[in-house]
Amino acid sequence: MSALQSRAPGGTAKLGHVVMIAGAAALGGFLFGYDTSVINGGVDAIQEHFGVGSAMTGLTVSSALLGSAVGAGIAGGLADRIGRIRVMQLAAVLFIISAIGSAVPFAIWDLAIWRVVGGVAIGIASVIAPAYIAEVAPAEYRGRLASLQQLAIVLGIAVSQLVNYALAAFAGGSASGMLGPIQAWQWMLGVAAIPAVVYLVVASAIPESPRYLVAAGKVDRARDVLNKIEPGDVDAKITEIKDALGGEQKPKLSDLRGKFGVLPIVWVGMAIAALQQFVGINVIFYYSSSLWHSVGINEESSLLLSLFTSIVNIIGTFVAIALVDKIGRKPLLVIGSVGMTVSLAVTGWAFSFAQVVGEDAILPAQWGVVALISASAFVLFFAASWGVVMWVLLGEMFPARIRAAALALGTATNWIANWLVTVSFPSMRDWNLPVTYFIYAAFAALSVVFVVKYLKETNGRSLEEMGS
Repeated sequence: MSALQSRAPGGTAKLGHVVMIAGAAALGGFLFGYDTSVINGGVDAIQEHFGVGSAMTGLTVSSALLGSAVGAGIAGGLADRIGRIRVMQLAAVLFIISAIGSAVPFAIWDLAIWRVVGGVAIGIASVIAPAYIAEVAPAEYRGRLASLQQLAIVLGIAVSQLVNYALAAFAGGSASGMLGPIQAWQWMLGVAAIPAVVYLVVASAIPESPRYLVAAGKVDRARDVLNKIEPGDVDAKITEIKDALGGEQKPKLSDLRGKFGVLPIVWVGMAIAALQQFVGINVIFYYSSSLWHSVGINEESSLLLSLFTSIVNIIGTFVAIALVDKIGRKPLLVIGSVGMTVSLAVTGWAFSFAQVVGEDAILPAQWGVVALISASAFVLFFAASWGVVMWVLLGEMFPARIRAAALALGTATNWIANWLVTVSFPSMRDWNLPVTYFIYAAFAALSVVFVVKYLKETNGRSLEEMGS
């Protein structure tokens, strides 16, 4: 905090205010994590309840991801037209509707529709939170404050696992058990309405982004907000924002066009977004209970292992928060990629010792321990690097004139990659589980090369300097 204190009186108070509003915006990340992960505990119960096959179940689970791609794609334009706060409120309302609808579906396709609605909310939240946080955060603290988004995501994942475990326990140890008039898995999905209401309330209480206000011609309101969050000469900051925005012109998707379809910086952002998913991180959360159940662990214990994985994820996120502004984005990504490559390769090797009997695969005890340790190491390395840094980069790496549109495109790419991995994993797992992990390890190795060759360091630069 000393840097802020030396720049302006009241710097500590202003930083505290920024931390509070950034934390409030990051609540969308909590719902993002909760809603994407909560269905993990009910996959088998949903399949049994509706009497459908694994393909239809996988499509239902992954349907939220298609909605997320749509939500991410429209969020940037909406944010530029109606403001960051209104978009957060819209996401909160969609989260509430989706939670209620998902809790009482009358058919598998009905559940899929409500999952798509929730996915749109997730996609919107995944764009708007990092954009908003990056726009209100001082440059020297932007990495750590933007990391609140990922911290909220992993906390949402952990809470969903805890809620799933508790509800299944109350229902007799199974997500198919009855709790009152409905089954435990329905409560799992419906409980998401509670944090969604909280998100709606807090999103309505925080100030609009000063960069949006300047772009919208509301300079006086922008000046009031900047006086509360930005140390130094506010008028000079407004002039800097105007210059970076290219005057009063509003950003358009067409601004992203370049020689090879889109601008080179946009390609880099899209590649970073895709590589974050192609290492296979989300199959740990979407299918972890089913995966461990398939190697001989009962349903109740597999839910506990999912919670354990989430705790490892939280620990790794705190490591990233501590390091992202100290050692920079690129070194953290490289370290994480190397660690993920090794741990994924070891996980694949461990699963090569599984004995397949019918539809079940059982690991010898010693290799089960190796798989658990290596998979946990993979989650730790991911959380301490790519889990946080990808969101930080997408929120800050683009020039101001195209930031909202480029962030939306990058985030949509992330969700499409997420969907591809999620929908393909069950078939790949049934085909050859060890090779599946080796493929993810190959993408982790590829990410090392890409980061070293193409990514520019953004640490310590103001948002108005990006693109220069």
